[in-house]
Amino acid sequence: MKVAFCTLGCKVNQYETQALEQLLVQRGHTLVPFEGEADAYVINTCSVTAISDKKSRQMIRRARKMAPEAVVAVCGCYAQTHPADMDALEADLVAGTGDRLGFVDRLEETWRLRRPMTALDNVFDRRVFEVLPAGGLEGRTRAMLKAEDGCVNFCSYCIIPYARGPVRSLSVEEAARQAEGLAREGYREIVLTGIELSSWGRDLGRDATLEDLVEAVCAAAPGCRIRLGSLEPRTVTEAFCARVARLENLCPHFHLSLQSGSDTVLRRMNRRYDTARYLESVRLLRSHFDDPGLTTDLIVGFPGETEEEFTETLTFLRRCAFSAMHIFPYSRRPGTPAADMPDQVRNAVKEERARRASAVAAELEASFLERRVGQTVPVLFEEERDGFWRGYTPRYEEVTVPAEGENLHNWLLMTRISRAEGSVLRGGLCPDA
Repeated sequence: MKVAFCTLGCKVNQYETQALEQLLVQRGHTLVPFEGEADAYVINTCSVTAISDKKSRQMIRRARKMAPEAVVAVCGCYAQTHPADMDALEADLVAGTGDRLGFVDRLEETWRLRRPMTALDNVFDRRVFEVLPAGGLEGRTRAMLKAEDGCVNFCSYCIIPYARGPVRSLSVEEAARQAEGLAREGYREIVLTGIELSSWGRDLGRDATLEDLVEAVCAAAPGCRIRLGSLEPRTVTEAFCARVARLENLCPHFHLSLQSGSDTVLRRMNRRYDTARYLESVRLLRSHFDDPGLTTDLIVGFPGETEEEFTETLTFLRRCAFSAMHIFPYSRRPGTPAADMPDQVRNAVKEERARRASAVAAELEASFLERRVGQTVPVLFEEERDGFWRGYTPRYEEVTVPAEGENLHNWLLMTRISRAEGSVLRGGLCPDA
């Protein structure tokens, strides 16, 4: 069977697609590009926003149009939360966010019998973390290691707890084993990720902490850079920073989820922190790491957001001095409390606020990158594009150097930074690199 994948959404979805690819190849199937001819098209969907739902529907329809006789299989968060939509989309196999091993069996069965199948469970009944193979099949430089699934935060704008269920954690021992295996396969960087990584360990029935997990993974793969996925501010304590700052292969890059810089908006969002606690996390990271990369997500135009509240957010962004930001206009998500809140903000206002926030983000990013000019930094190179090799520093700064005939893929090389250009650092390899 020739199988094509399309993956939408977060790093966890990407990880799970890579696991499915490995499982299918192990059974003798062949992977082909999504735009090409295949026997089965698998769309791993996202449902974090209404726009994500729309993109998922578009890809399902595209697959059906490209190959009317092929199997169209749908999994992921959109399939889990909107099973009634699947009939109208003519999906042959509908699965959700669990039992990936079973999904492979069902895909083979659907292809063999040409009989539609739906296999969905109740996400709130899940109690066990499903261990899947980590890494990919295409010689990537960076591997994702999923250590946590599920979320019980129930932010007022988010449907993910209904798509993923309660928190389940990968054991420290299994995480270390997988990290060691990825390093042995030649990966130079491992991203420790999860649906809500900060909740790792709460289901393990002992005093497990995230720093226990990070220490074990760093020790198991000493030759790899270890990068952390998104964290909640509550994770960043004095004890956490003191322990992880000693780990030589931990990247000094932290993605701290923010969403708003206004305390009143944060309360309406049902976030578990205020701006004072968030700022304390920023202070702790900067006191333990040398000029770390601090990135975040921001939602603008949340229901009821006033101009005063938005101005508070802009002021707070400057206080945090982020190295990079992802900015999203609020997308009304049916099925969440925020969708029914009064004072929904008009699209034109959301777009205007997104532009203003983006301008602040660009200003902060430029200041952060400018500090790197003249420095020599280690860069893990990933791909050649448009005459340049592209890679990333431990702080997650993108760096390019001119391509001069050498294959730099998966090489970690010292690079002299000559200038900052937009969101990219330009430079050249050191002579003894």
